[in-house]
Amino acid sequence: MTIRLILADDHAVVREGLIALLQRERDIEVMAQARNGMELLQLARTLKPDVVVTDIGMPIMNGLEAIRRLSSEALPCKLLCLSVSDRPQEVMAALDAGAAGYVLKDNSFDELARGIRRVMANQIYLSGELIGSVMHACRSPAAVREVIKLPQLTPRERQIAQLFAEGHSTQAIAKRLFLSAKTVASHREHLFKKLDIHSIAELTRYALREGLSSAELLATSENMLK
Repeated sequence: MTIRLILADDHAVVREGLIALLQRERDIEVMAQARNGMELLQLARTLKPDVVVTDIGMPIMNGLEAIRRLSSEALPCKLLCLSVSDRPQEVMAALDAGAAGYVLKDNSFDELARGIRRVMANQIYLSGELIGSVMHACRSPAAVREVIKLPQLTPRERQIAQLFAEGHSTQAIAKRLFLSAKTVASHREHLFKKLDIHSIAELTRYALREGLSSAELLATSENMLK
């Protein structure tokens, strides 16, 4: 059986390198590639792949939000994260969102190919070095308390939180999302109240913690705020 796959990553070199390797596998067919979560959603809805492999930290819509939406739409595809982050909170967030696997970019290509085949076989797959830390985090009362107290954001709120965390201005977000600046400002104030935070810097830290933005974007945004 051939595994039909879509790959999403915002770095062209990474995508092209992985596609070249995946095309050597006799049982894997790369149907399409995406540069961000929005492109991934559109392609997955149209092509209906067997497996989606996605990075987490992408612009416009991150991989975690794309996973949530694909899961909520009950599309017939398995979801596998490919990320640089080994933080157990991010791994757990990906699994909670609907991912069936999580592979680190530091791993070999063989690990990724194994993960693809395992999730296709209806198994949960984690890179070996993640298993211990994720199990420990699951057993931690502090981690459980943190998950319980975190408020749930709507897809629009998560999208706006990500864009603010990436350093976009109110006007730029309004233009991108076809909203008025007043509406975006209203969403921002509602986010502040809902999350009990008081600045874009705090919102940026929240976005990083929740997998809405990458550490690189956090550093960029905080430098802009100085």
